[in-house]
Amino acid sequence: MTTKISTLEELKALEGQEVGVSEWMTITQEQVNLFAEATGDHQWIHVDEERAKASQFGGTIAHGFLTLSLIPVFGSQIFDLDMGQAKLNYGCEKVRFTNPVLVGSKIRARATFDSVKEIDKGVQVVTTYTVEIEGVERPALVAQQITLVIG
Repeated sequence: MTTKISTLEELKALEGQEVGVSEWMTITQEQVNLFAEATGDHQWIHVDEERAKASQFGGTIAHGFLTLSLIPVFGSQIFDLDMGQAKLNYGCEKVRFTNPVLVGSKIRARATFDSVKEIDKGVQVVTTYTVEIEGVERPALVAQQITLVIG
């Protein structure tokens, strides 16, 4: 269920709290191949299914940056910042790829609002996303994203 946030007061009330969890998403070889085409990263561990079967992973793995690039999808399933004139991705504080995502795995994200800070042009929100792999204890990714809510 998506949490709708319409006011600064609602946003500040969620500071320091987990906002929610996204739906599970299955990572497919097609997604990985399309990401390889888009980025030019054709490393064999991502795209050569036969060679990857003999690797320590037993199959192809998603690019770490593919997993990171799914944060907007996961975030939209978790919360809706229905405030301000625009929401801009300002960057990331920390990004850690802590576990490979095997093709065919299901992943989802948890989001926590670490900080909500008023700035000259609006509000700066730092959100930690933890991307989990179904059935695996250690997450695939932990990233702190900074969003600017303008106006």
